[in-house]
Amino acid sequence: MKKSIVITVLMLAVTFKNQAQTTWELIWSDEFSGSSLNTGNWSYEFGNGGWGNNEWQYYTNASENIEVSNGVLKITARHEGTGATEYTSARIITKGLFEFEYGKVEARMKLPLGQGLWPAFWTLGANIDEVSWPECGEIDIMEHVSNEYMTHGAVHWENNGHSYTGNGVNTDPTQFHVYGIVWEDNMIRWYLDGVQFFQFSIQAANNTDDAFRHPMFLLLNMAIGGNWPGYPDATTPFPSSMLVDYVRVYQPATISDVEAIDAAVIDIYPNPAISELTIEGTEETGECSILDAMGKQVQLVACNGNKTRVDISALSNGNYTLEYTNGIQRITRSFTKQ
Repeated sequence: MKKSIVITVLMLAVTFKNQAQTTWELIWSDEFSGSSLNTGNWSYEFGNGGWGNNEWQYYTNASENIEVSNGVLKITARHEGTGATEYTSARIITKGLFEFEYGKVEARMKLPLGQGLWPAFWTLGANIDEVSWPECGEIDIMEHVSNEYMTHGAVHWENNGHSYTGNGVNTDPTQFHVYGIVWEDNMIRWYLDGVQFFQFSIQAANNTDDAFRHPMFLLLNMAIGGNWPGYPDATTPFPSSMLVDYVRVYQPATISDVEAIDAAVIDIYPNPAISELTIEGTEETGECSILDAMGKQVQLVACNGNKTRVDISALSNGNYTLEYTNGIQRITRSFTKQ
């Protein structure tokens, strides 16, 4: 087996000098420019057995199920009508070949519609063989089910049982779109064509610090049937293909291009808070988002000047994250509402 590549990206909260957005450096990609799958980047998974979701397909490496041509990867679901498994498809992974921790991940894809079809672009923890699933963590960068004009992003982890959360975004999946995440040490954000539609906070409070703070590998597949999409019927078109133009992974520019934010730049108090939270130190006008323990925004206020008081009396008791952004900086602070 090729020696495993593990990329660990330093993801401190940072201010990028004289620029409003992070400068990203490409560290790994597959442009699918050859005439066959690059087995230095991907390996095949084989077989059936439901894959934990009562799916119907048998995964193969047959050219009828997976091919690379004209700069595009094509994974095709087929209804063979023979053998123990009537449906075939393909699933490829970077496990043992490319594994990474934090960064920006994107794929440009075009997806099929059809009852029971389930294409996906996702990650699993590289420690899955040691700790199993869902302890290893799973980030679903893109999932599409059946005939929905919507795609989904989600995370799965272990917290006294299987835990998960996610969100969907309206789109026409039959057209090419760029699906991606930015994965940091305290937050995962989901994007469709560069527009964010969901975020999730990584923290000890929801037991996700172990699940999403270690290397992961990439997966591309198209399942047929399963607990979520349901199963094919007479309306499902076969063969049906998902097309992948490229997959790219980035890290921020080298640390010499950035400077760490002083932990004392902003302060929030009292902590714990009961009915009002004071945010101090935000000299630049910006937005302050309050995120719950699942990373969902529950309150948004304008932070103007050095000191802002926020009424949090309507929030339920629990742990929260305050996120301050002003177009140049992003600073997070944790607090408890009592």
